[in-house]
Amino acid sequence: MYIFLGACSFGILSTVIKLGYEKGFTFQQLTLGQFGTGWILLLILMLLFSRKKVSLKQFIRLAGVGTCTCLTGISYYLSLESIPASIAVVLLFQFTWIGVLIEAIVTRRRPSTATLVSVILLFIGTILAGGIIGNESLELNLKGTLFGLAAAVTMALFVFFSGRVEVQMSPITRSFYTSTGSLLLLLTILTPKVVLEVSFADGYWLFGLILGTFGVVLPVLLFALGAPKISTGLATILGAGELPVAVIASVWVLQEYVSIVQWIGIIIILFGIIYPQIFGRNQNQNQNEPTAVQ
Repeated sequence: MYIFLGACSFGILSTVIKLGYEKGFTFQQLTLGQFGTGWILLLILMLLFSRKKVSLKQFIRLAGVGTCTCLTGISYYLSLESIPASIAVVLLFQFTWIGVLIEAIVTRRRPSTATLVSVILLFIGTILAGGIIGNESLELNLKGTLFGLAAAVTMALFVFFSGRVEVQMSPITRSFYTSTGSLLLLLTILTPKVVLEVSFADGYWLFGLILGTFGVVLPVLLFALGAPKISTGLATILGAGELPVAVIASVWVLQEYVSIVQWIGIIIILFGIIYPQIFGRNQNQNQNEPTAVQ
């Protein structure tokens, strides 16, 4: 549930970003508002509930995890500049099978049948929900495609490292130093002019608060709580909950049209997320049943 809810919080970002664009804010301003406000909120939480020192080595490891979230956002937003949103979403959600592949390589174990079936269902569901089917105006761009795939890789790495780096540490402390890594990388990438021109006029503070809460604080905290308790493969599968929420938010807030095919894709994604849980539970029950005496 922690991972699923963290993914769902990611899902509303695309809608908020679109609203921000309509208000005239730039990609750099919204990204800075997201990671800057998220860092401030986590700093407040750490000062109130978790004042614990960390070593330089621990800080570097956690900051490295944070760079994955920052790179995911930047790569995904850059991909949207040159390829359609439907293609960018499909490319981003390749993180599901990439996460399963990373786990298989690290653990040297073949993914379970339930995991493989789930990944196939998620791939089919993403293709349908992304609106690719029946869209004749789609155009591929090499630069945009590479950025989309880069976002998928960094997202899978974020899930992987969230379950392995400094897991014994308080989730709030881990989340704060993770977000610190994200913010430091972003400030390195952005020009000083963008930072100096930050203004809280025209509702910028509200966009920063929403993006910081749902794009940094909640997902990083929830992934810190949930990822160490389950496998990377299952965590990336649960992370697919982001797409249905993104589509539903676009319909509810932006009044965007979603076709029947896309709704079918969303249902398939949800079933793909649930399938490993059902299969694993049934398998455990069968294993626990006493064998009959011949």
